[in-house]
Amino acid sequence: MSATQLAALARTPEPHTMLRRFLAFDSAGTGANGIAYLVASGPMGRLLGIDSGLLLALGVLLTVYAAGVGLLAARPQPPTLPVRAVIEINLAWTALSFIALAVWLSPTTAGAVYIPVQALVVAGFALLQYASLRAVQKR
Repeated sequence: MSATQLAALARTPEPHTMLRRFLAFDSAGTGANGIAYLVASGPMGRLLGIDSGLLLALGVLLTVYAAGVGLLAARPQPPTLPVRAVIEINLAWTALSFIALAVWLSPTTAGAVYIPVQALVVAGFALLQYASLRAVQKR
Protein backbone atom coordinates (compact mmCIF):
# COMPACT_ATOMS: atom_id res chain seq x y z
CA MET A 1 0.00 0.00 0.00
CA SER A 2 1.43 3.36 -0.96
CA ALA A 3 1.82 6.24 1.45
CA THR A 4 -0.76 8.18 -0.57
CA GLN A 5 -3.35 5.39 -0.29
CA LEU A 6 -2.65 5.01 3.41
CA ALA A 7 -3.01 8.77 3.96
CA ALA A 8 -6.31 8.78 2.07
CA LEU A 9 -7.66 5.93 4.20
CA ALA A 10 -6.54 7.59 7.43
CA ARG A 11 -7.58 11.02 6.15
CA THR A 12 -4.23 12.48 7.16
CA PRO A 13 -0.71 12.49 5.73
CA GLU A 14 0.82 12.52 9.26
CA PRO A 15 2.20 9.02 10.00
CA HIS A 16 1.70 9.11 13.79
CA THR A 17 -1.89 10.24 13.33
CA MET A 18 -2.44 7.45 10.77
CA LEU A 19 -1.12 4.88 13.20
CA ARG A 20 -3.17 6.24 16.08
CA ARG A 21 -6.34 6.22 13.97
CA PHE A 22 -5.88 2.64 12.82
CA LEU A 23 -5.19 1.57 16.40
CA ALA A 24 -8.31 3.44 17.54
CA PHE A 25 -10.48 1.79 14.84
CA ASP A 26 -9.11 -1.58 15.93
CA SER A 27 -9.87 -0.79 19.56
CA ALA A 28 -13.41 0.30 18.77
CA GLY A 29 -14.21 -2.74 16.63
CA THR A 30 -12.62 -5.19 19.03
CA GLY A 31 -14.30 -3.53 22.00
CA ALA A 32 -17.70 -3.68 20.30
CA ASN A 33 -17.23 -7.39 19.61
CA GLY A 34 -16.03 -8.02 23.16
CA ILE A 35 -18.98 -6.22 24.72
CA ALA A 36 -21.43 -8.00 22.39
CA TYR A 37 -19.96 -11.35 23.42
CA LEU A 38 -20.20 -10.37 27.09
CA VAL A 39 -23.79 -9.16 27.08
CA ALA A 40 -25.25 -11.53 24.49
CA SER A 41 -23.12 -14.68 24.59
CA GLY A 42 -26.20 -16.92 24.68
CA PRO A 43 -28.08 -15.49 21.69
CA MET A 44 -24.87 -14.96 19.72
CA GLY A 45 -23.73 -18.47 20.52
CA ARG A 46 -26.98 -19.89 19.16
CA LEU A 47 -26.80 -17.68 16.06
CA LEU A 48 -23.19 -18.53 15.29
CA GLY A 49 -23.19 -22.12 16.56
CA ILE A 50 -20.43 -21.39 19.06
CA ASP A 51 -20.50 -22.35 22.74
CA SER A 52 -21.74 -19.39 24.80
CA GLY A 53 -19.08 -20.06 27.45
CA LEU A 54 -16.37 -19.67 24.81
CA LEU A 55 -17.96 -16.44 23.60
CA LEU A 56 -18.16 -15.14 27.16
CA ALA A 57 -14.45 -15.86 27.74
CA LEU A 58 -13.58 -14.28 24.39
CA GLY A 59 -15.68 -11.27 25.38
CA VAL A 60 -13.57 -10.72 28.49
CA LEU A 61 -10.34 -11.19 26.53
CA LEU A 62 -11.39 -8.90 23.69
CA THR A 63 -12.67 -6.17 26.00
CA VAL A 64 -9.41 -6.07 27.95
CA TYR A 65 -7.37 -6.20 24.73
CA ALA A 66 -9.44 -3.38 23.19
CA ALA A 67 -8.82 -1.21 26.24
CA GLY A 68 -5.07 -1.77 25.92
CA VAL A 69 -5.10 -0.95 22.21
CA GLY A 70 -7.20 2.13 22.98
CA LEU A 71 -4.65 3.32 25.54
CA LEU A 72 -1.91 2.82 22.95
CA ALA A 73 -3.93 4.78 20.37
CA ALA A 74 -4.30 7.64 22.86
CA ARG A 75 -0.53 8.16 23.03
CA PRO A 76 0.75 11.01 20.82
CA GLN A 77 3.51 8.74 19.52
CA PRO A 78 2.70 5.08 20.19
CA PRO A 79 5.92 3.15 20.94
CA THR A 80 7.07 0.64 18.35
CA LEU A 81 7.26 -2.49 20.49
CA PRO A 82 3.65 -2.41 21.76
CA VAL A 83 2.41 -1.57 18.25
CA ARG A 84 4.30 -4.57 16.88
CA ALA A 85 2.68 -6.69 19.59
CA VAL A 86 -0.78 -5.50 18.50
CA ILE A 87 0.03 -6.34 14.87
CA GLU A 88 1.31 -9.80 15.81
CA ILE A 89 -1.66 -10.51 18.09
CA ASN A 90 -4.03 -9.48 15.30
CA LEU A 91 -2.28 -11.80 12.86
CA ALA A 92 -2.39 -14.63 15.41
CA TRP A 93 -6.13 -14.02 15.95
CA THR A 94 -6.65 -14.24 12.19
CA ALA A 95 -4.76 -17.51 11.91
CA LEU A 96 -6.45 -19.03 14.98
CA SER A 97 -9.88 -18.07 13.65
CA PHE A 98 -9.29 -20.03 10.46
CA ILE A 99 -7.70 -22.94 12.34
CA ALA A 100 -10.62 -23.07 14.79
CA LEU A 101 -13.08 -23.04 11.91
CA ALA A 102 -11.26 -25.89 10.15
CA VAL A 103 -10.37 -28.02 13.18
CA TRP A 104 -12.80 -27.77 16.07
CA LEU A 105 -15.72 -25.41 15.57
CA SER A 106 -18.97 -26.56 13.96
CA PRO A 107 -20.69 -23.24 13.35
CA THR A 108 -24.06 -22.51 11.82
CA THR A 109 -24.12 -20.96 8.36
CA ALA A 110 -24.06 -17.52 9.99
CA GLY A 111 -21.00 -18.53 12.02
CA ALA A 112 -19.27 -20.01 8.97
CA VAL A 113 -19.64 -16.61 7.28
CA TYR A 114 -18.99 -14.43 10.33
CA ILE A 115 -15.79 -16.13 11.54
CA PRO A 116 -13.74 -15.65 8.34
CA VAL A 117 -15.13 -12.16 7.73
CA GLN A 118 -14.16 -10.95 11.22
CA ALA A 119 -10.76 -12.65 10.84
CA LEU A 120 -10.14 -10.81 7.56
CA VAL A 121 -11.16 -7.50 9.15
CA VAL A 122 -8.63 -8.10 11.94
CA ALA A 123 -5.97 -8.97 9.33
CA GLY A 124 -6.84 -5.72 7.56
CA PHE A 125 -6.23 -3.78 10.78
CA ALA A 126 -2.88 -5.53 11.17
CA LEU A 127 -1.84 -4.60 7.64
CA LEU A 128 -2.91 -0.97 8.04
CA GLN A 129 -1.11 -0.75 11.38
CA TYR A 130 2.02 -2.31 9.90
CA ALA A 131 2.03 0.09 6.94
CA SER A 132 1.47 3.03 9.29
CA LEU A 133 4.27 1.91 11.59
CA ARG A 134 6.60 1.69 8.60
CA ALA A 135 5.61 5.23 7.60
CA VAL A 136 6.38 6.44 11.13
CA GLN A 137 9.77 4.74 11.08
CA LYS A 138 10.72 6.33 7.74
CA ARG A 139 10.44 9.79 9.26
